[in-house]
Amino acid sequence: MLNTVLGSFSSGVAASTSSYESIATGTGTGLSATISFTSIPSTYKHLQIRGIAKDTFANSNVFGMYVTFNSDTGSNYASHRLGGDGASTYANGYATQTSIELRSYSVGNSATNIMGVSIMDVIDYASTSKYKTLRSAGGVDKNGSGNIELCSGLWQNTAAITRIDLVTSGTLWSSSTTFALYGIKG
Repeated sequence: MLNTVLGSFSSGVAASTSSYESIATGTGTGLSATISFTSIPSTYKHLQIRGIAKDTFANSNVFGMYVTFNSDTGSNYASHRLGGDGASTYANGYATQTSIELRSYSVGNSATNIMGVSIMDVIDYASTSKYKTLRSAGGVDKNGSGNIELCSGLWQNTAAITRIDLVTSGTLWSSSTTFALYGIKG
């Protein structure tokens, strides 16, 4: 089900898979809470980050991540979230934050053979005339108990994005975590 939702979610940005070009891949080491994409070229219309993630924390809690652009950790971000776990739902929004917070995107290490998944689109990332927006879908299926979330985020800055940092809300990204950055042609 989650793959169906994520597949239809990402199809709104580009018409075909030939519109996507691989830029970089970041892999967790088990020693760092951050995966960074740096020196992002300005030659695409949009960016997409696809991830499969696990945190090293020694339980099966559901975790998320914090996203920042160009190493900016000032109170220049806002986000909205809509999510659920099969029994309850939530919706909330936050302004003047130091990152875009995405919940329900990874799981702790004791959740054997279970990974969180996500797709994030960064719209018009190279524009220097408007604020940057992010939309994402992600979740964790823990064999009947899990979470799914749809999010939007805003970076209140007109600078072109040249760096993206993904920081786990748990402890450290496990070595089985991989995020892939794609450029989407205009």
